[in-house]
Amino acid sequence: MAVKYEQVRDWVLALPGGEEVMVAEWGHPTLRVNGKMFASGMPGSPTVTVKATKEEQTALLAAAPKVYSSAPYVGRFGWVQVELAKADPAELHELVIEAWRRTAPKKLVKEFDSA
Repeated sequence: MAVKYEQVRDWVLALPGGEEVMVAEWGHPTLRVNGKMFASGMPGSPTVTVKATKEEQTALLAAAPKVYSSAPYVGRFGWVQVELAKADPAELHELVIEAWRRTAPKKLVKEFDSA
């Protein structure tokens, strides 16, 4: 089953502090926690971009080069672009949660982990 942006957005909104913020200058929404971006995309787009570490990026690109690529503009920082139609939903969901964890305040992560 192909993942759509709306599903990724729903995952983010279900996380503590998760929000969708439209960036008019970019022409698409970003997915954030406490004002800090950790993913982006837009309805109808075949891809989303997710924050990852450089090591995680390297592993993802090596394991599934048809699914993951280095994200435009921010790939040098580890971000990955994900082909939604080719992504495994469970794997992408975990990638989104890990991006949120890297970005969220420790208090929110602790609350999430204890729930």
